[in-house]
Amino acid sequence: MTPERPSGPFRVGDRVQLTGPKNRMHTITLREDGELHTHHGVLRHTALIGQPDGSVVTNSGGHEYLALRPLLRDFVMSMPRGAAIVYPKDAAQIVAQADVFPGSVVVEAGVGSGALALSLLRAVGENGRLVSFERREEFADVARANVETFVGHVPHNWEVVVGDLVAELPTAVAPASVDRVVLDMLAPWECIDVVADALQPGGVVLCYVATATQLSRVAEFIRGTGLFTEPDANETMVRGWHVEGLAVRPDHRMVAHTGFLIWARRLAPGAVAPEQKRRASKSSYGDEDVELWTPGAVGDRQITDKNLRKRVREAERAAEGARIAAQGPAEDGN
Repeated sequence: MTPERPSGPFRVGDRVQLTGPKNRMHTITLREDGELHTHHGVLRHTALIGQPDGSVVTNSGGHEYLALRPLLRDFVMSMPRGAAIVYPKDAAQIVAQADVFPGSVVVEAGVGSGALALSLLRAVGENGRLVSFERREEFADVARANVETFVGHVPHNWEVVVGDLVAELPTAVAPASVDRVVLDMLAPWECIDVVADALQPGGVVLCYVATATQLSRVAEFIRGTGLFTEPDANETMVRGWHVEGLAVRPDHRMVAHTGFLIWARRLAPGAVAPEQKRRASKSSYGDEDVELWTPGAVGDRQITDKNLRKRVREAERAAEGARIAAQGPAEDGN
């Protein structure tokens, strides 16, 4: 089945985004006996079940709530997280800059909490394939549950491999069979050689890194292989605007730096790219520089095992709600 969001009246198991007083938002999973308790009053889930998307309902305190199914960007920002997510602004650029197309074969590492996987699954379509690698089983569990919650089922064309990309990729895909590879990890340069073997000529490798030091090192490694075109890099910053009558101004807050994107294309076997007429001189680094590449030094957020187990439970509960919602129409027809 093609990953799609449900439409029509709200059903038990649906995720619903409620916007209430002072524009405060709540995301709930609808249940027959469910209630949303706030200091403004109680809103029973039964007031929403059967109502169309975009309805306005009133709680026991007389306060109104706008009810909408979450968009992908809304879901990603509110879903349970095991690892840090790829923000929607970066996921959109990854799909665009890597040119992920319907029917393509894409490899992703690591899967994290599943945020990028959702965008990649939409881009590859029903006839494409996504293989996601993740070193930690707990993170993979959160990602699987989050994808199932949003899509409503586990996509048939999505495979999650728990293990190290360098060790597992050669057995997961055939040589020169992958169209795109997206690396979201601490040291992507460690995987470039095995990625080069998996990519077909003209394929794209794209790395998502947090710091300028990582950006520099992965660029130099890609250049040093001689297997890729000259890498390109950028970052995306989004600034919202307040628009009300003649009061038009930038928002006081903005989503600025979250990460860098750097990408290059696989050359044909034996091909040598024409030398660039103007290229910045290569930066040198030694063993003492490499010692600074600890997870904390490059901003890798650590999560406690207790907190991670909690995130897994939250994600699995949401996925259970999605399964209930998916079974609804079949039960109605019996």
